Amino acid sequence: MKKVPVLYSFRRCPYAMRARMAIYKAKIKCELREVVLKDKPESMLLLSDKGTVPVLLTPEGDVIEQSSDVMLWALNQNDPELWLNENESQSQFLIDFNDNEFKYYLDRYKYHVSYPEHSQEYYRDNATSFLSLIEKQLHSNKGIALLGNRYSFVDIAIFPFIRQFAKVDVDWFQTSPYVLLINWLANIEQSELFQNCMKKYEQWLPEHRPIYFAD
Repeated sequence: MKKVPVLYSFRRCPYAMRARMAIYKAKIKCELREVVLKDKPESMLLLSDKGTVPVLLTPEGDVIEQSSDVMLWALNQNDPELWLNENESQSQFLIDFNDNEFKYYLDRYKYHVSYPEHSQEYYRDNATSFLSLIEKQLHSNKGIALLGNRYSFVDIAIFPFIRQFAKVDVDWFQTSPYVLLINWLANIEQSELFQNCMKKYEQWLPEHRPIYFAD
């Protein structure tokens, strides 16, 4: 039997989410191992001592530990909608902003009780500089996507984190001035791609039969 990649994932993790969406879009069959973060499987920790998802084991035995690298690995094999055909420098700028400054304030906004140095509103207000930038990008592209008239790598890489931000205070987000961003988020959430990537799976255990994803 032909070897398939093995993906350790956690349904709600934004990093794992964007990795799954790229794998699904690339139509790469892989074995999905759903992880419970309080009970991480030894096999995953032996592959990667970072202890976070996603972790991908390729059929060749290579270990890919970073979500953006998992996305690139998948799309470099099959990119049916040309997600990689975009302005690479602009895409990387937005992803770096998302993964660093925005994620910093997002974590403190969501878990503000653990960060009492400032109020929840302080963390939210600092995060909105990124929301304003995304709104501006969408305005340049008729509200459809960040870098053109269709989704690309950067939309999917950023989307799970915007989604996480929106869910901290749904009422505030839905009444915020970021109208294009609200619609962009809703459109991706309602897509077949996202719905298929968010199916629920039981915690993986070594004795379980394999579950295949994107098959």
